[in-house]
Amino acid sequence: MNREVTVLTLYGYWRSSAAYRVRIALSLKGLAYQQIPVHLVRGGGEQHGDAYQALNPQGLVPLLVDEENGGVTIAQSLAILEYLDEIFPVPAILPDDPLQRAAVRALALHIACEVHPLNNLRVLQYLGGELGVSEQQKNAWYRHWVTEGLAAVEQGLAAYGETFSLGKRAGYLEACLIPQVYNARRFDCDLDAYPRILALAARCEAIEAFRQAAPDAQPDAQ
Repeated sequence: MNREVTVLTLYGYWRSSAAYRVRIALSLKGLAYQQIPVHLVRGGGEQHGDAYQALNPQGLVPLLVDEENGGVTIAQSLAILEYLDEIFPVPAILPDDPLQRAAVRALALHIACEVHPLNNLRVLQYLGGELGVSEQQKNAWYRHWVTEGLAAVEQGLAAYGETFSLGKRAGYLEACLIPQVYNARRFDCDLDAYPRILALAARCEAIEAFRQAAPDAQPDAQ
């Protein structure tokens, strides 16, 4: 199914790695969409306001709205990626083979469920606010969990050699990995021990879809 008009709306924040995943997938599929920024810090966080909570009671970004399918709203980045691949199957972002698809999902879920939740904005704010952790301690926390988590990803990428998860194309796995690499660099994590990750990131960053989805290219970037 191809859409020539914009009927997809993405609520997100320029530096949200979860929203970044969805932007990558939308760009890889060549789908037109409009963005509505939800500032996660200003005024205590717009995601906590009544207007956004009415759309997404989880109070998180991203949120995808599909007007063509009755204005359905879908929360959680991986659920959105799966939805996009089912509604817009060409080009696919997941492998056709069930075993390969499971392997891609396993690595992507490791990033999204084991690494990212320990280092997202809510956790860092709680560490620095409620628990009174210093900036130095907070950054040490961040770097510890990122470097430990990426070690498993580095091993998993051995299966793909010098290609992408879809052979000649990037897809679901890269949509999850590249935002995590972006965050690791933001917090000055040492990535020298992960040559496969760095090489894959370099291959992705040369692709226009990834450049379009990058945080600094977003209309709400600051």
